Amino acid sequence: MQEGNYPEPDPTAPIRVVPKRTYTDIPCGGGVPGKISRDLNPDPARQDEPSREEPRLKRRRVRTEWTPSREEASEMAAGCCGVKKQKVSQDSHHNNGYRLSLYPINGVERRLVVSTEMCCFCFDVLYCHLHSFEQPKVPRFTNDPYPLFVTWKTGRTRRLRGCMGTFTAMNLHGGLREYTLTSALKDSRFAPISRDEMPRLHCSVSLLTNFEDAKDYLDWEIGIHGIRIEFVNEKGSKRTATYLPEVAREQGWDRIQTIDSLLRKGGYKGLITNDVRRSIRLTRYRSEKMTVGYAEYIAHRNNNNHQYKHLANGCTSKVL
Repeated sequence: MQEGNYPEPDPTAPIRVVPKRTYTDIPCGGGVPGKISRDLNPDPARQDEPSREEPRLKRRRVRTEWTPSREEASEMAAGCCGVKKQKVSQDSHHNNGYRLSLYPINGVERRLVVSTEMCCFCFDVLYCHLHSFEQPKVPRFTNDPYPLFVTWKTGRTRRLRGCMGTFTAMNLHGGLREYTLTSALKDSRFAPISRDEMPRLHCSVSLLTNFEDAKDYLDWEIGIHGIRIEFVNEKGSKRTATYLPEVAREQGWDRIQTIDSLLRKGGYKGLITNDVRRSIRLTRYRSEKMTVGYAEYIAHRNNNNHQYKHLANGCTSKVL
């Protein structure tokens, strides 16, 4: 398949959840939303909103565990990540494939869980599936449970090709294996990824952490927090939607623009006023993210004498 042969999704269309799954499947992204105009909702009262330079609010109590209710999970359907080109973590330090946190704990940087090996494992899983090989062996990285997302992008422009995830904490070995295939093959906004596309792919793994109840809809920081909102739509139905931490920064949105976009993604069709925004219940969280391109994946596997090092030679049969 050549790049660009699959249709672009409607960025304003509500995103449906893949039905009948054990865990909460949350699609991520939404085509090419573009920049939201500051005049999206001509609401004069908005002029009274606090500026982006307002004093930082005090931190709220951290919830180390959070799982959506069955009702919340069934209604979770909104875009979660942007579609612009993402750079591979130039603002973080690397050490044997692990990134050191940008957010110190008690003045000491902590080692993040997410790693290059997790992204390479996702490539292994997808490659084996597309070539009808046995699934890869159990990986060596931790199997601790985390809410997670797997994102596939393609080409030099890093166009979104599929992204699905769950807010239910899953053991990483099984969770990454499951959502690798779910995001690559079952994201309803895109055609399934084919084996011909593999050399153009970039894989991102996001592990969600540090869930906090926000004081209000402005109690979060762009580029730092992902946000999940709960709201009641114009028909009185409860809806939820989420954006991963990188979305607002990549799209160039301020907090109000991000909230308004998220309401639309969640299916809100009425006029967005300050009263609507204030009625939102917002949960903020952080994520540990790693991105690996296909070329880096091949180099990593060859350097480690991995069972799938034959990928670099374009072989189509498994090396025993």
